[in-house]
Amino acid sequence: MSKEIDESIYGIRPVIEAINSGKQVDKILLKQGLVGDLASELLSLIKEQGIPFQLVPYERFAKYGNRNHQGVVAFVTPVELVELESLVPTLFESGKEPFLLILDRITDVRNFGAIVRTAECAGVDAIIVPAKGAAQIGSDSVKTSAGALHHIPICKVGSLKVTLNFLKNSGFRTIITADKGSEIIYDVDFKGPIAVVMGAEDTGVSVDLYKLADSLVRIPIHGKIGSLNVSVAAGVIIYEVVRQRGL
Repeated sequence: MSKEIDESIYGIRPVIEAINSGKQVDKILLKQGLVGDLASELLSLIKEQGIPFQLVPYERFAKYGNRNHQGVVAFVTPVELVELESLVPTLFESGKEPFLLILDRITDVRNFGAIVRTAECAGVDAIIVPAKGAAQIGSDSVKTSAGALHHIPICKVGSLKVTLNFLKNSGFRTIITADKGSEIIYDVDFKGPIAVVMGAEDTGVSVDLYKLADSLVRIPIHGKIGSLNVSVAAGVIIYEVVRQRGL
């Protein structure tokens, strides 16, 4: 039996019960055209909780044929998520200079896992991702991270804009990476409490977050290829922080 099956819940009522019991549901597949009172109850609950879901044709459920899925499959997060509002005070109380990494719209599981692995190795205190528009935190991401997902706090938030405001009010400097950043990373002071924001390779960081940045930074590129893979770029920036802090 695969890990994907182990981390899945099948059927309308079981998924409703899982959500109500507080299980961390990463994503739900719903059969197109699903009807009935229970289906309506589930959909209302999904929307109320802000759980990402996808309407898919019945053929998508063929690989779950031996399960009583009823056109519903929920993928349960295999790692325990942490509340950011509870984590931040404990970081300051520990006497550390907190280093948080925020991933905006990075949906590729392999890139996400690779970034988590680097972050854990470098001592990043937590990784923050949006509840919607982020890579699925499943067995593939755990595998790609070489198990690092089990050793670094992961925080899911409803709004990155609200989160950045919270962090700024908590004493963090926010540093956003962008191709057209005004400062080169080697000229930026990464000491003190910081939150570094990385965006997807194709879209970058959301424009509405730019005005919340204390610094817009870039990695110097000298070749003909105009950008780095996002997991590589994250590694470059993370270890510049490590170098400056002498860790």
